[in-house]
Amino acid sequence: MDITIDASSPTPPYEQVRLRIAELAADGTLAAGEKLPPVRALAATLGLAANTVARAYRELELAGLVETRGRLGTVITARASGTNVQAQKAAAAYAERTRALGVAPETALKLVRAALGL
Repeated sequence: MDITIDASSPTPPYEQVRLRIAELAADGTLAAGEKLPPVRALAATLGLAANTVARAYRELELAGLVETRGRLGTVITARASGTNVQAQKAAAAYAERTRALGVAPETALKLVRAALGL
């Protein structure tokens, strides 16, 4: 995983880790369901204390970007992944287009449900 800590930065190291993981997930480098390195392993790789990386993981989890599954590890959520971002953009474009066409919101939702086979 491509994370570099800038010791001269005013941004705390845990925040640098958090921001970088969020960026990697948003751009699709880290896909939904992909497992992050264990806290101790990433801390050793980055030359940080384990508590620093643990804090970054906790912050990511609070934001809904990762999910910790106990002994199974910490994984990227669909919410954080680039795929989800693309789907949100497509949904926004659809909403804008149906509004421009004068389609009622209830009808637009029915059309989506039908298209998804729900």
